[in-house]
Amino acid sequence: MSNRVDPSLIKELKEYGAVNIEACFNCGNCTAICPLTDSKHSFPRNMIRLVQMGFRKRIMKTPDPWLCYYCGDCSDTCPREAEPAETMMALRRWLTAQYDRSGHGAKLYTSEKAVWKAILQYSMIPVILLLIFHGLKALGVPGLDSFEIVTDRVALNAFAPVFWVWAVVLIDFVLLGSRLVRNIVHMFQLVMGELGRKIPLRIYIQEFKTFLLHTITQRRWLDCGEDRKRWFKHLLLISGYATMLILIVGLLWWFQTDELYPLFHPQRLLGYYATVVLLYATGEALIGRLRKREQIHRFSHPSDWLFPAFIFAGTVTGILVHIFRYAGWPWPTYLMYVLHVMVMISMLDTEVGIGKWTHLFYRPLAMYLERVKERAAEEPAPELAPVGAD
Repeated sequence: MSNRVDPSLIKELKEYGAVNIEACFNCGNCTAICPLTDSKHSFPRNMIRLVQMGFRKRIMKTPDPWLCYYCGDCSDTCPREAEPAETMMALRRWLTAQYDRSGHGAKLYTSEKAVWKAILQYSMIPVILLLIFHGLKALGVPGLDSFEIVTDRVALNAFAPVFWVWAVVLIDFVLLGSRLVRNIVHMFQLVMGELGRKIPLRIYIQEFKTFLLHTITQRRWLDCGEDRKRWFKHLLLISGYATMLILIVGLLWWFQTDELYPLFHPQRLLGYYATVVLLYATGEALIGRLRKREQIHRFSHPSDWLFPAFIFAGTVTGILVHIFRYAGWPWPTYLMYVLHVMVMISMLDTEVGIGKWTHLFYRPLAMYLERVKERAAEEPAPELAPVGAD
């Protein structure tokens, strides 16, 4: 059965950030210089060729785009200035959209109007919920009498009761988690295909350490041979984000309190650590994208700005809530708290499962699935009983 060339994929990938891909004449220089390529994964050359031929299904079945850590060496040395690193980055965005069957991810990657519409819609959720809560209280609904808006001092949990907020956070977490799980299942089906059903469960369990290792450490990044500072900054970002996620999703009842703890209390230390790390890592990323001095920042897609911008804005508003709270200013604290929650809800609902955030998950997952396939291939074939044997 012959394969037909589909030139429309190149045009489609340009919406996802591919640059000058048609200039590539497949010389192989990018693959030769890439420190992560091997005999089984000859990217980015192979991926560019598949894009030029328009082989969508073959691209969706390979984990190769996720095995690239975007050091930029291939683009720096490309004799045709075909920007192969940008093609690999565009493929990761495109694959993220393909894993999402709803089509919402594709809209957010290809339409800035859709992005702003989504941000506006999601940011209104906490505002509407607060208006409903205080409206019901004004109507005298039983059980809400104790939640008065205090103006002579800061009483955040009277303005936004922590257990009500926590309930909304957990519901949203479950909904977003189910979205991510659906996309992961689709990714698994594409990458593993029929082979996935034949691999023993014990191999998946034994190799799960591969997923955990690369999720926590991003160790493969160190094999790029580039400056380790970038790997360390990324590690800091992940640690700060994970710390804040645990504090908000798992420990909000402890984290959002009207009690002013001593400076060296664990609650404050964890919050300060996450704040400093997130402010530094996202600020550095945004400055890099503005300056465009490094290869990895020369062609930033609009979607590349969302995750660091959301985290930076959420961190700054969180700092201001903290300052206003300790200064004893009620209304500035309440209003900034609302803005902070608006930013965080917008980030989570816009990014989880369908945005740049997913790279933190899909990349180690791709390495895990690839290792599972390698382990399965190493397994000895089952011995066949002799013909005529009982």
